[in-house]
Amino acid sequence: MSRIGKLAITIPAGVTVEVDKANRVTVKGKLGELQQQLDPNISVTIEGSELTVNRSDESKDVRSKHGLYRSLIANMVEGVSEGFKTVQEFVGVGYKVEVQGQVLDMALGYSHYILFTLPPEIKAEATAERGKNPRLIMRSHDKQLLGQVAAKIRSLRKPEPYKGKGIKFEGEVLRKKAGKTASK
Repeated sequence: MSRIGKLAITIPAGVTVEVDKANRVTVKGKLGELQQQLDPNISVTIEGSELTVNRSDESKDVRSKHGLYRSLIANMVEGVSEGFKTVQEFVGVGYKVEVQGQVLDMALGYSHYILFTLPPEIKAEATAERGKNPRLIMRSHDKQLLGQVAAKIRSLRKPEPYKGKGIKFEGEVLRKKAGKTASK
């Protein structure tokens, strides 16, 4: 049996989980509502404040989806109760980010500013402290959407391996390369 799939999910107070006949899981909490359509071979049982994910047979395809759907549902429960957060650093001279409502205004070393519109589920704030790199903090109840948006923002200026300039996640370790050595 799947090590992850067999673990029960504890449903915290204030969170409701519903499974309809079409095998769609709906999770509601104080931060929002999320839905996930399940594979027909995966079933969900709710007993009190615990939720378990079960599979119908032992085929390779169904076994691989067992842990996947358990993780997706666990992330949904955590998201609507506590939420998720990503922090990105803008490393480079003149790199900056400003939040204007749901629009990010970024200076990334190009000849123009880049405007990026955030989905309504994501709340963002930018911090710029003297002597530190500008940071973008994004929060959402949807982990999948938050990760997608953070990856898209990072792709606008990936960290380069020589000086480390670019957009990186906080705590991300970059492997730097040595430049060319001068000939003697």
